[in-house]
Amino acid sequence: MTAVLPDTRPGPPEPVNGQHRPLRVVHPSAPVDLAAAERAAAAFLAALGVDVDTENRCGTAGRMARAYAEMFAPRPFDLTTFPNDEGYDELVLARSIPVQSVCEHHLLPFVGVAHVGYLPGDRILGLSKLARVVEMFARRPQVQERLTQQVADWLQTTLGPRGVGVVIEAEHLCMTMRGVRTDGVSTVTSSLQGHLRQDVAARAEFFALALPRPADRRRR
Repeated sequence: MTAVLPDTRPGPPEPVNGQHRPLRVVHPSAPVDLAAAERAAAAFLAALGVDVDTENRCGTAGRMARAYAEMFAPRPFDLTTFPNDEGYDELVLARSIPVQSVCEHHLLPFVGVAHVGYLPGDRILGLSKLARVVEMFARRPQVQERLTQQVADWLQTTLGPRGVGVVIEAEHLCMTMRGVRTDGVSTVTSSLQGHLRQDVAARAEFFALALPRPADRRRR
């Protein structure tokens, strides 16, 4: 689970959901034993018949261990929100947020973009935090469906907006490099919360902005 912890560093508190309290978002994880991971990686490669004793590959097991440790470690961040003084009630949407994750079934990467939007309530969120939330849930063994739902649920629960919408488009290397080996296939998942789920017009507006038609994209 992801923890939202008090931030004891000096500075003004950041309110969330109308409560003035400084928050630091941390994804707790088990301790990482890089030495054990390197030994396991070396055994794994040897079991597959890969010679790791060459000059070019002698450090491969260690690099492999460090690479996966990095891919499974989201960075902590400060949750920054601001009062919605002007009562802004239209959609706020960040498009094409990079998504880099690892399929939990094959431990191969899937990469793409996320489009994340929300209808503000009493607070508005610092725009960079939308990308931070995506990274927080992407940097772990995942499936795209769960990732999409987790981002939407977390924003709805933590920020308390009137609605949240998340769309993720990604290409999975477990499809392009093995098995069916289909290049260029993009998987699209979505999750809607609150008003964006309940109101047909709001739902249509979100998808129109998040997923513009090909002709609209060419005009950009």
